[in-house]
Amino acid sequence: MALRGSLRAGRALLRCPGPPARGLCSRPPAFGFLFDVDGVLVRGSQPLPAARRAFQRLADSGGRLRVPVVFLTNAGNCLRSAKARELSQALGLQVSPEQVVLSHSPLQLFSQFHQRYMLVAGQGPLEENAYDLGFKHVVTIEALRKAYPLLDMVDLSRRPKELPPPTTGFPTIEGVILFGEPVRWETSLQLITDVLLSNGNPGAELRDVPYPHLPILACNMDLLWMAEAKMPRFGHGTFLLCLESIYKKVTGRELKYEALIGKPSPVTYRYAQYLIQQQAGKQGWKAPIQRLYAVGDNPMSDIYGANLYNNYLKSARQNQLQAGLERSPQAASPQAEVSLELRNDCNNSVESCESILVCTGVYRHSGDAARRTEAQTEETVFHGHRDFCPDPSLLQASYVVQDVDDAVQLAFGKENWS
Repeated sequence: MALRGSLRAGRALLRCPGPPARGLCSRPPAFGFLFDVDGVLVRGSQPLPAARRAFQRLADSGGRLRVPVVFLTNAGNCLRSAKARELSQALGLQVSPEQVVLSHSPLQLFSQFHQRYMLVAGQGPLEENAYDLGFKHVVTIEALRKAYPLLDMVDLSRRPKELPPPTTGFPTIEGVILFGEPVRWETSLQLITDVLLSNGNPGAELRDVPYPHLPILACNMDLLWMAEAKMPRFGHGTFLLCLESIYKKVTGRELKYEALIGKPSPVTYRYAQYLIQQQAGKQGWKAPIQRLYAVGDNPMSDIYGANLYNNYLKSARQNQLQAGLERSPQAASPQAEVSLELRNDCNNSVESCESILVCTGVYRHSGDAARRTEAQTEETVFHGHRDFCPDPSLLQASYVVQDVDDAVQLAFGKENWS
C-alpha cells in the first residue's frame, strides 16, 4: 500500500500563523517536537507548571505555534478529539486532534484487517475508535460475554443462575485488537484466550488447539505509567504480559503478535513524523523538517522508541536496508513490511530523532543540568516488551533535563532559535 493512500490523517491543523511576534525567530523551522503527555505535560489530570512555560516559548503572541508539534502518547482509551480538548485546556492554547497520536492511531495502516470481524478489548469508546480507524466489523468483550454467558465464570455474582439457550448467529471472530488495559482483567483474559483456543468460535467444543492462532494487533506496550500516585501504575504492557503467560502456560506455545504499535514501535514514530511534515506544509513553512526532538519521561517507551527510530533514520539514509531490518524487533512481521514500505519513502527529509528525558514522571534523577548521558542509566531491569531487544544503549537519552520547559530551551539552543 502506498503511504499517501494509507495515512488518513485529518487536514484541519492549527490556524495559519500571521506575522511573527516581535523578537521571535522569523525563519521557517527545520525541526519539530514529539511530546509525550503523562509525566511530561500532565500528571494524571493535573497539568505540570513547566508545560505552560514551555508552550509560551513555542507559541507567538497570538497563541499560534511557531514550530510543528505532535503529542505522541501511549494513551488509547479515548478519542483523539477528547485528548486534544484535554491538552488545549492544560496548555492554554488550541490543540487540534490531528496533532494527537494515540497508541492505536497507526492502525489506519493495517487495512488488510479492516474488513474482518475483530474482537476489541480495552475501555473507553472502543467501537468508535475502531470504526474511525477503518475497521468495519467490531465485536466487544461485553457483546461476546453476553452471547456466551457460560464463559465468564470468575465473578460468582455474574454466573448465570440457569443454563442459557444455545447461542446462534454470532459471527466468527477473525482477529483481536488490544487497545488498552481493560477494567475486568479476568473477564478479558478468559474470553480472549477462549477466542484464540477456539479459532474464533468460543461456543464450540474445544478439540485441537489451532496454531498459529488468530492475528493479534496490540497497542501500548507500557509496563508502567505515571499518574497522580507516588509510584508508577500498571499499564497495558502488564496486561499483555499476563495474556502471554496464560497462553503459554495453557498451550505450551508462544503468543504471537501481528503488530505491536504505540511507543516504542518505529511505525508509530514514522506516523508521527508524517503528521509533523503535514503540519509544516499546511502552515506554509517551506524549509524541510530535518530533526525531531522526542521528549518523554519513560526510558523504556519514550527514550527507547526515539533512539530506535533514530537508528532507523540513520540506516535509511545510509541505504543499509538489510542492516536496518536486522535491528528491527519485528523484522519478519507485517509490521516490518509497513516499516520497509515507509523506509522506501523517497521524500523523507528527516535526518535524526533526538531523545530528551525529563525528570517529572516515571524517571527521576537528582541532577538538574542538561547533559548527554554516556554509560549510565538507572534502568537495571528491562521493562520493555519481550519482542523488543534489551539493548541498554537504547535506554540512554541523548539529553537529561529537569522538565519539558528545559527540554524546549535545549532544543531551541541547538537550533539557534530565539
